Amino acid sequence: MKTLNFLSKRFLEQCKTVCVNRIVVDYQRFGFHDFKQNDTIFALSSGFGKCGVAVIRVSGDHTKQVIKEITGCKNLPKPRQAFVSKLRHPKTQVMLDRALVMWFSAPNSFTGEDICEFQVHGGPAVIASVLNALSSIKGLRPAAAGDYTKRAFLNNKLDLTEVEGLGDLIHAETEAQRRQALHQMEGSLSVLYKQWSKDLLKCTAHVEAYIDFSEDQGLHNDLLGNVKNEVKELLQKIRKHLLDKHRGEILRSGVRVAIVGEPNVGKSSLLNAIIQRPAAIVSPIAGTTRDVIETSLDIEGYPVLISDTAGLRDSSNAIEQEGIIRAHKKAEQADLVIFMVDGQNLKNDVNLEEFLVQHAFKLGIELSIRAENVVVIVNKTDLISSGLLSELESFKRFPIILLSCETFDGFSGFMNLFTKMVQSLCGVTALGEIPSVTQQRHRDHLTSCIEYLESSLNITEQDIVIAAEYLRMALNEIGKISGKVGAEEILDVIFKDFCIGK
Repeated sequence: MKTLNFLSKRFLEQCKTVCVNRIVVDYQRFGFHDFKQNDTIFALSSGFGKCGVAVIRVSGDHTKQVIKEITGCKNLPKPRQAFVSKLRHPKTQVMLDRALVMWFSAPNSFTGEDICEFQVHGGPAVIASVLNALSSIKGLRPAAAGDYTKRAFLNNKLDLTEVEGLGDLIHAETEAQRRQALHQMEGSLSVLYKQWSKDLLKCTAHVEAYIDFSEDQGLHNDLLGNVKNEVKELLQKIRKHLLDKHRGEILRSGVRVAIVGEPNVGKSSLLNAIIQRPAAIVSPIAGTTRDVIETSLDIEGYPVLISDTAGLRDSSNAIEQEGIIRAHKKAEQADLVIFMVDGQNLKNDVNLEEFLVQHAFKLGIELSIRAENVVVIVNKTDLISSGLLSELESFKRFPIILLSCETFDGFSGFMNLFTKMVQSLCGVTALGEIPSVTQQRHRDHLTSCIEYLESSLNITEQDIVIAAEYLRMALNEIGKISGKVGAEEILDVIFKDFCIGK
């Protein structure tokens, strides 16, 4: 009997767990707050380490009560009105700091909830004491990574593209990254995708109306013709949007540059000259560089990740072989390849293009010498004859850089070309221009949207009901980008990269 009672209790507990989990899932599915979202959260929102001022943020239903308990104020000032107050521990009444306090009432705040900010002195002990005091208040919990922004999304203060823009803005390291992230956070992509969603929703509604009411209301076939034309126009816009050469994604992650060539052509010397410090060892001994040496830099506001690679040649050394394999992989993955050759290997009246193609093939590099993402450098020009140098200078079929890493002759010309190529790969999105795709997630959803729209056009004449379903599926794909449709499976991916306090 005791065993049966124990099993019954265990069964009831499991049922409760299943029910609670089911309710949470349903809340998330329909865009409402889950149970954790009802908690009031707190965190340090400014950076860690010693500083003049640190900002501690509180958000949730208990915010007003928190202010009263920490400051001792009986009546709160008006929202958005800053005031200076002593902060005390709510249990012991020990003074913690003297701080600037400001609160924002719902829904006019970042999260859409009541928010309070304590601007305290930035010493670690002060910050720790205030956070400890907040944790002692019932109903409060420390914020998890991305909690504040997630609440802003759930309260319709931001859509997912704006959330991603905010995340990119936080992580932006160059001026161009900052501009792109700020445009996205301000809604450049959101406005574009909302308009497409609106257009597609209209098309879907017209097709549904034709299915349901064409016989009763005498809807004309021109309705379907207009829908097909609008779908074709939308298809054209989305395809054009995707033909951006991945500029937004490249700018977001940085231009990957690989310096490749045979041993002792000056790859390490070039890397050191670009970054202006001795990052790579330079030696006359062939095979000195056996691994990939990577470094990040800012080129005129654009992020670049440049790699010096092992010299390409046949080698019996196992370590050097591994370095050569890695060099080939870097060349394949690079957005921009700098192909270096030794000018001493060239002869007068040489067919330069044929020589470069054969030389690259010999080294196992698959690249088009005339490609937009390839820079050809002829190094050691200080060691070649004046006749050959004149011949190379008159070469006009495609750009080549004549350079001496020893004397730095031609280096400024190389940097000018290098900068222009980096800018071209990243693109420049000004206000008012159509923004670039910045996430692979967006590209995947838009590609699926195109497939569904094409399927809808192809089957409209045969089965209008299936065509309408394809339109709904296309609409769903666009909705997933902004988070308005089927967002639950992508929320964790979006918010996991956010820091605590944001």
